[in-house]
Amino acid sequence: MTTNRYSHLQSEDPELFSLIEEQEEYESSTLKMIPSENFADYSILEANGSSLTNKYAEGYPGRRYYEGNNIVDKIEELARSRAKALFGAEHANVQPYSGAPANQAALRALLQPGEKVMGMPVPEGGHLTHGWKVNFSGIDYKPVHYGVRPETGRFDFEGIRQIALKARPRVIIVGATAYPRIIQYEYFASIAREVDAYVMADIAHINGLIVAGLHPDPVVHSDVVTSTTHKILGGPRAGFILSKTKDEYRPDGPTLAQRIDRAVFPTLQAGPHMNTIAAMAVAFHRAGTKEYQTYARQVVRNCAALADGLLARGYKLVTGGTDNHLLVIDFKATDLTGKGVARSLAQAGIITNFNMVPGDKRPPTISSGVRLGTPAVTTLGMKEPEMERIVELIDRVCKGITNEDELLRVRREVRELCTGFAAPGIG
Repeated sequence: MTTNRYSHLQSEDPELFSLIEEQEEYESSTLKMIPSENFADYSILEANGSSLTNKYAEGYPGRRYYEGNNIVDKIEELARSRAKALFGAEHANVQPYSGAPANQAALRALLQPGEKVMGMPVPEGGHLTHGWKVNFSGIDYKPVHYGVRPETGRFDFEGIRQIALKARPRVIIVGATAYPRIIQYEYFASIAREVDAYVMADIAHINGLIVAGLHPDPVVHSDVVTSTTHKILGGPRAGFILSKTKDEYRPDGPTLAQRIDRAVFPTLQAGPHMNTIAAMAVAFHRAGTKEYQTYARQVVRNCAALADGLLARGYKLVTGGTDNHLLVIDFKATDLTGKGVARSLAQAGIITNFNMVPGDKRPPTISSGVRLGTPAVTTLGMKEPEMERIVELIDRVCKGITNEDELLRVRREVRELCTGFAAPGIG
């Protein structure tokens, strides 16, 4: 760990410093393969840890409730303009504290309490904020669920259309956390037009693939687009909302952009985190470079190499493979459980998460799947040869899942593999 940037913390709070040091050593010696995790580099960390932490900037640029915001107004405008340019959006709000608050604000702008929201449920690969019963989205609104074909793991668009025609939701959320294939936004948009519903695309997982031209663009087909910046973009932990300016369903009154802004502030949040917004601006700038496009292409190639290697060794994958940055191993027809495999992989230094799979009969706390992704290992500089090595290590863990000696051997080999790749922002 580079201790110089923690010199003040080390002397003032050695206990906390020691825990950060321990976490950084752990991240430097393990394979971070959770698709929603990445490494923030020093430029992101410097902006996020800057003196902008000190400024209270409640409101929006030019319309603040505190004085002394002339400079931070420029910073927020820079982040907003970069987000709009990057995704080709009419309007951007960069104040949501994270992805869930962004989704909450978007739904607040589009729906009245008790209206119907249609989304992909958690067991099918969706997100809590897409209408799941224990979340605000399933409590404040009436959830309607669509999913995938259990036998293929892919969207059943005619089935989704029939659900929408029967339920007539006000909003259709398009997005997933465990869908390894291309999402056809135009089909969802066509269904939404039939039932006079808004299209809300949650691109938290695939935003980097979209800006690199490796995944279809949702902006042209959606009324609202929400996202995070800390996953494949490698930015700070934050959220943002893109939207059209005008609202074809409510031409009178506030515009769609105005309703989005009001939902974020003052309805749900107060002062924005200007340090984080500055770090978001850095992430947006970097995502527009040729270097980032090269990185995103390698993320996809690495994930394809993982999928090919696992399939060659007899593992079943949800949808039979991947088009993007993640894949899900399906253990439904075996004695292995998602939780059991994920725990053993973590013990061996390969960090994943257990996940439900289509048609899963096991409870979410156990599940039958393991989700893996390649953004973080690609950030380290790993390529196809390392993916082949990782497949071999995963296979050894799964075959020796109760063999403590084998798990320790794999852990040592993972540590050795990681020594050849410095983690940005850490080493």
